Amino acid sequence: MKPRGVHLQYRFEAGSTDAPADPAAQQGSELQNPLFDLLLALRENGSIQQAARETGVSYRHLWGQLKHWQVALGQPLVAWAQGQPARLTPFAERLLWAETRARARLAPHIEALRAELARVLAEALDGTQQVLTVFASHDMALPLLQERASLHHGLHIDLRFAGSMDALRALAAGRCLVAGFHVPAQAKRAPVFARQLKPLLKPGRHKLIGCASRVQGLMVAKGRPLQLRSLADVVQQRASFVHRQPGSGTHLLLQHLLQAEGLAPDSLPGRGVHSEDSHLAVAAAVASGAADTGLGIEAAAAQFGLGFVPLIEEDYYLVCLRDALEEPAVQLLRQLLQGPAWRQTLAEVPGYGAGQGGQVLSLTKALPWWHFRSPKAGGT
Repeated sequence: MKPRGVHLQYRFEAGSTDAPADPAAQQGSELQNPLFDLLLALRENGSIQQAARETGVSYRHLWGQLKHWQVALGQPLVAWAQGQPARLTPFAERLLWAETRARARLAPHIEALRAELARVLAEALDGTQQVLTVFASHDMALPLLQERASLHHGLHIDLRFAGSMDALRALAAGRCLVAGFHVPAQAKRAPVFARQLKPLLKPGRHKLIGCASRVQGLMVAKGRPLQLRSLADVVQQRASFVHRQPGSGTHLLLQHLLQAEGLAPDSLPGRGVHSEDSHLAVAAAVASGAADTGLGIEAAAAQFGLGFVPLIEEDYYLVCLRDALEEPAVQLLRQLLQGPAWRQTLAEVPGYGAGQGGQVLSLTKALPWWHFRSPKAGGT
């Protein structure tokens, strides 16, 4: 078979920072590709005529595009007969799911690239806009915060997704002014988090800024065919489990939950074999059938039409040095987090709430487990 290449490109488009956001505008980690838009429309509608209408093109144009892609890829994409629904071929189904999973895995990196390009453009066009670099654990609400900050507050958030531990290390190294991480809400004891976070955060030196609350749980196939209700069920049924990368906040959360249920850290199948680096990537793996379940946020499960079993509520915090609270960019960020528009934004995202948005909190008061002595070092 003749090898096929992949060509990537992007473009700048006109827009105004004073105008309301266009709901159809490209956001976050979204990517557009006419082939996959076409395949998805065909799968959902089972009709070439309906797919053409949904994608806003003529029947003739869609047929032409379909033939073009079949020649380019060297494989048939649609099985179709007169009077029968149009169906994607097995090759097209594999291609669509592979692209979906790849896109989900790359989401944090695409968002970082888009943020960096937007920052450079914003600085070039408007020297008055404040710029704030934030390294943060992957979260689906933060790109919405980034968008609102730019449109309405004259603040460009240079958002870089990383694991919670890497984000806090970036803050310690001075590579960002603010970092984002998440911990179980109101947990009295959390030795896993205490052991990892206490060396990087110092009471009196660091201050927390409330950002959001969110729910994490098991993402499962729609209809919950395995009837999984807990991590113990996953272990008992030997259900295939997709893990998050070590150092991520969700990886720490998983160890916390396993400990709370009296389960060994290595009791879940698949540990050490492969891990994903975002909630969306975990959801894509479950939705594609590559795994039975995985731990993640409700919003990611909803985006892929999955079932969701809530396990724990957590607080998502932003953290900075105490002196950084006086920085103009940080003050703008706090104003945004305290406003009703941010609360309304979070209310529209499954599993999210505003929590203590914008409030400045001390480590010892916000994290009840901080007062307990950290256990001796050990593996998790």
